[in-house]
Amino acid sequence: MIISIASGKGGTGKTTVATNMAFALGKDVQILDCDVEEPNVHLFLHPEIENRTVAFTPVPEIDKAKCTYCKKCSDICRFNAIAVLNDIILTFPELCHSCGGCMEVCPEKAITETGRELGVIERGKSGDIRFTHGRLRVGEAMSPPLIKKVRSFIVDNMINIIDAPPGTSCPVISAMKKVDYVVMVTEPTPFGLHDLKLAVEAVKLLGVPRGLVINRSDIGNHDVKEYAQKEDLPILMEIPFDRKIAEAYSNGKMMVQEMPEWKEAFLALYRKIEKLVG
Repeated sequence: MIISIASGKGGTGKTTVATNMAFALGKDVQILDCDVEEPNVHLFLHPEIENRTVAFTPVPEIDKAKCTYCKKCSDICRFNAIAVLNDIILTFPELCHSCGGCMEVCPEKAITETGRELGVIERGKSGDIRFTHGRLRVGEAMSPPLIKKVRSFIVDNMINIIDAPPGTSCPVISAMKKVDYVVMVTEPTPFGLHDLKLAVEAVKLLGVPRGLVINRSDIGNHDVKEYAQKEDLPILMEIPFDRKIAEAYSNGKMMVQEMPEWKEAFLALYRKIEKLVG
């Protein structure tokens, strides 16, 4: 089972849902923090890191002794990572999307691959929960390749909970595609509704079943619930605006730790997802 916890905007409670559900399940579960630009699952689970590796992505390296400056490599690159000017060829590794197309079309086989550092991947455990997250290198512009590498540690016979980045851009798609279920986390405010709509449309394009968790459900208005009914979006759980929950979060603790009655609620959330996935 692979469940992606997503949101149209930051601050809705996405990590709260991901960490509390993982903690409630307790075993045979892995949480993968794919919010690689600002990972924060570790602030709540406090895992013991057992393995740390540097992640690289392939980028082109040109053998100028073989290059005939035919421009086929620059013509195929839609991201302008290679430029040919008469008898000068330049590469821009930061623009490369690592598709390998330039290598395929080079008639002289003058292009090989070298690595560009993306960031680091750290793995460990918090009790019986497996933990994996990525930290994007400062200055690195593209997070999807690192997200893909974090996702490579998904284990087939476990419950894998992905904490996705906020928003609806390419990093979010990388964290939501090819999963069994997407849990959308929102809040009942105009901003929450606006960004929820964008996120739902993105999930529709992926063809992944989805449901909704409404955080701080007793503030704002009923527009989110009306939208969910219109879109046939099941409301899986509602979390109230509660000072105790806010205090636990601000102290780096989870609801299920500070308020044990919430453990059953998060177990029920998983059972609903399991039933919907079938």
